[in-house]
Order: sequence, then C-alpha cells, then structure tokens
Amino acid sequence: MAHVLPALQYAFDALEPHIDAQTMQIHHDKHHQAYVDNLNKALAGTDDLEKTLEELMENISSYPAAVRNNGGGHYNHTLFWTVLGPNAGGEPTGKLAEAINEAFGSFDALKEKMSTAGATRFGSGWAWLLVNDRKLYVSSTPNQDNPLMDIAEVKGHPILGIDVWEHAYYLKYQNKRPDYLKAIWNVINWDAVSMRYNAAI
Repeated sequence: MAHVLPALQYAFDALEPHIDAQTMQIHHDKHHQAYVDNLNKALAGTDDLEKTLEELMENISSYPAAVRNNGGGHYNHTLFWTVLGPNAGGEPTGKLAEAINEAFGSFDALKEKMSTAGATRFGSGWAWLLVNDRKLYVSSTPNQDNPLMDIAEVKGHPILGIDVWEHAYYLKYQNKRPDYLKAIWNVINWDAVSMRYNAAI
C-alpha cells in the first residue's frame, strides 16, 4: 500500500507569528509530499511497500539511500507536524515534566540542550528528544536520519523532533537558525509530546 501525505491538523497560518503560513504550506505540500512520492517510487514493485515507516527505519541499513533519505523525511515530518500546534508552547506537565527534570535538571536546561543540538548540527538535520530504556536523551541527526534508524549514533523512540533544514525557517528567519530555534518553543504541543512519551515507556 502506497504511503500518503498526512493532512495537517491546523491551518497553515495557525503557527503565526512564530512559523509563517508560506513556510508551512511549502514545507508540508511541497517538501513533505516529495519525500512521500520519492519513497513510493523507491519501493515500487517490492513487498517493502507494505511495511510501516517504523519497520523501514529499524532496518534502514539494508535499504538504498533513496529509502533512507525519503523514508526518513516522511517519518520525521509526520512526527514534526503532530508536535507543533496553535495555542501551544508553555511547559510540559505530569510524567514527562518529571522525566525532563530527572534527566536534564530543568525544562530550561532541556530547551538549551535541544537548541544547541539544533544550532550546532552542521548542514541540514534534526534535533531530537528521545526515549531509550525509559530514560530521556537529546541527540541530533544529519539530513533525514532519526533515532529509530539502526544506523543512528543515539538510538531510541523520538518523541519530539525539531527540523533544522533551511526549508523549515529560511523564508522568515533567513540564515538565523538560532532565532528560529528560540521561537519554535512557542508552538510545541506538549500534550502530543506527552502522549508519545507515555506510549514509549
């Protein structure tokens, strides 16, 4: 069964002024759609088209680069849209907040660690908050890699990903990636991240 582009659960302008509507529309409708189309093309005529994204990621070393790049792009963006939202931001609560305090000392320390991971990622990539063995870690990956992949340096279940490809911020923030990384905390949907955390543990 072919992979499909998931619909956004909010309007393109819902994350204004932190992420502009034009960026959201191009990012979702053009960039993400291209990953989906190219993944389907790379898997066409094989039984692997029946596999879930997670199954592909966990054995990505056995696939060609086209599956790694486009499958990763599809998985990463599908997660990304769900952890952003309007009327979001603030701080996590409950079990996730406790786990963040235990792992990093405070929520502010987590923000700083993730922002640094994103800002110092050379070229394109992602910053991640992930769960491994019920503990939280921060990592970054190049290009469209992610912590689910069997080739990842830091493996685990990603619960929050921040896209630091230029297409995620360039129209509004130009080359100022740190400004984008500061603004994005205003649109993180902590309820969605908490749901991912609870499922991962």
